Amino acid sequence: MNFSSLRYALRGLSAYRILLDDENETVLDYVTTVLYTLSNGQKEQDEEERAGWGENALSAYACLFQALCDGGFDGIGDWLWDKLRYTETPFALSAQSDSASPALEQAARRDVDALLALAELDCGVILAAIAALLPPEQSSMVQAMPRWTASAPFDFDRLVRFYREHGAGLYARYRAFLWEDGQLVPVADPDCPKPEDLLGYEQQRSQVETNTRQMMAGHYANNVLLFGDGGTGKSATVKSMLYLPGMEDLRLIEIQKENLTGLPQLMRSLGDRRQKFILFIDDLAFDQDDKTYSSMKTILEGSLEKRPANVVIYATSNRRHLVRQNFSDRGNDEVDAAETIAEKTALAERFGLRIPYLSMSKADFLALVDYLAGQNGLTLPAQELHARAMTWEIRHSGRTPRVARQFISSLLG
Repeated sequence: MNFSSLRYALRGLSAYRILLDDENETVLDYVTTVLYTLSNGQKEQDEEERAGWGENALSAYACLFQALCDGGFDGIGDWLWDKLRYTETPFALSAQSDSASPALEQAARRDVDALLALAELDCGVILAAIAALLPPEQSSMVQAMPRWTASAPFDFDRLVRFYREHGAGLYARYRAFLWEDGQLVPVADPDCPKPEDLLGYEQQRSQVETNTRQMMAGHYANNVLLFGDGGTGKSATVKSMLYLPGMEDLRLIEIQKENLTGLPQLMRSLGDRRQKFILFIDDLAFDQDDKTYSSMKTILEGSLEKRPANVVIYATSNRRHLVRQNFSDRGNDEVDAAETIAEKTALAERFGLRIPYLSMSKADFLALVDYLAGQNGLTLPAQELHARAMTWEIRHSGRTPRVARQFISSLLG
């Protein structure tokens, strides 16, 4: 395929048109500039005009090489493989469920053929064409220009297999996100503990895992509230779900309480996805006049819109009932004070699964201290280790995994 034909083929992209129209994608802009200047320069008879086209082509070539380097790509083929996998297009979204129409599939095949021709375009051919437009004395300079790797690490069938196994777009690239001001913010390296790093509370973690696997199997699962003392591992339990076997299609989206009003919009956008989603609200609690309280009630139960089966809400809280109560709530200044109290306890009851995380018993706490001490190579006599651990626990208010880890860290220091 010559430069002119390749340029027209790229300008005719349809199923993957977004690669051309995205104003932030400079690689294809530089590619089309190189092809345009070369095809026009080859038609030019005037030497000075030819040199002008060659100079423009040389500049675009250098910019193209720099853009590939900035993105960490070895060549145009690597860049295209990244964009084809992680850009959401109508074909990508339909191919993951094998529901693409024949016309759309045909358009995608045609586009991929054009992109394959581009990926395999040899830099030597481009540089030789540029040198032919410039004065002969510039030939050695052109041949010394840096080169990218010409290869195509993809084809149409491999691309379709990727969509069916992983989906497309951000949810195929990342597993964890933050929901901020109505936008998803990907977290490339989430701070999630491995299941083997969690200690104690096996029964509670088992309930969360069972519920999550129910969703992964395509069944409707419960929203979950993990409540109890701080430092017991409530948040760690939720985050560790990402690293359990069989959870490869699980995605975790962390949401701050102040962003709850945008939650229905987010849930609506997730319903047709192949992945399964935990919407994670950490340290959830409400004051008496908190405006987001009603929003949370409606999200859990009460909305006309049904929660998608591939979405669950997991929340953690130090409060069992989530809403702060005052002694005045139990006073005689209201006709029916019982209704006020019931209203404030009703929110927690809208979680189908409520799991308590309470302080450990003394025996379990000391067993955890012994385990952590052995894991870190501490050789204190057991009696001394236990006595110091209990002194530390009294000063730090609680027999929890967090306190145990802090105690061991103090010994190591």
